[in-house]
Amino acid sequence: GMFSRGSGKDGSRLSACSSRASSASMPPSAKTECEILQSANVKVFSYNDLRLATRNFRPDSVLGEGGFGSVYKGWIDEHTLSACKPGTGIPVAVKRLNLEGLQGHREWLAEVNYLGQFCHTNLVKLIGYCLEDEHRLLVYECMPRGSLENHLFRS
Repeated sequence: GMFSRGSGKDGSRLSACSSRASSASMPPSAKTECEILQSANVKVFSYNDLRLATRNFRPDSVLGEGGFGSVYKGWIDEHTLSACKPGTGIPVAVKRLNLEGLQGHREWLAEVNYLGQFCHTNLVKLIGYCLEDEHRLLVYECMPRGSLENHLFRS
């Protein structure tokens, strides 16, 4: 008799614990857009900054194309993260979303939500984003070819 009562107590303690854990890690859909953008540990870029960093999204700075749009190579200052001359500062990959309405925006937001939380050797590091008027851009650290391409051009 004593044994079963003991396991019952453990069981209830366990379930209380697991329900607490699940409410702490809410699915991304439960977060508001504001919460996602604030909690992502990244910089907010102005559209003009990214235009300068990629030299006005020049065709010769395109790293590749995906279903979502094009990815451009740009350069930003390591410390201020503002646009700088090509070949100085750090190279970045700027992913510019095609403006296909809400679906694209949701995916863009999901990416900010996901990559803004993680730093992993096999993940491309998200440095920041731009959300200005209709513009949606993501700024990544430029990685060795393989991993950058795997990440940026899957669509």
